[in-house]
Amino acid sequence: MSRPSNLSPVHYTIRGVPPEVDRALRLKAAKRKQSLNRVVLDELTRALIGRPIKADFSDLVGKWTPDPAFDGIVASQRQIDPEKWQDDSWK
Repeated sequence: MSRPSNLSPVHYTIRGVPPEVDRALRLKAAKRKQSLNRVVLDELTRALIGRPIKADFSDLVGKWTPDPAFDGIVASQRQIDPEKWQDDSWK
C-alpha cells in the first residue's frame, strides 16, 4: 500500500534499539554534524530504497515576493559602525 508523496510525513516511535545500533547512529550523526533523526531517516531510506531522497523545494521556487521594508531592515543590519569595529574593549 503506498501513500501519495504530497501527504505530510508520518512520525514513528521506535523502541528497543540495541545499544550498539544506538552508538553507531550517534557516532555517525556526530561525524556528519547532523541530527540523530536526520541520520536515522537517511539510513532507513538508503536501506529500503537504495538511495537518499533529495529535499524537494520546488513548491517554493518562484514564490519570493520583493519586500522593500524587509530589504531596508536587512540593509540597516549590515552597516558597520567604524567606532565599534575599532573598539578593543572586548579583549
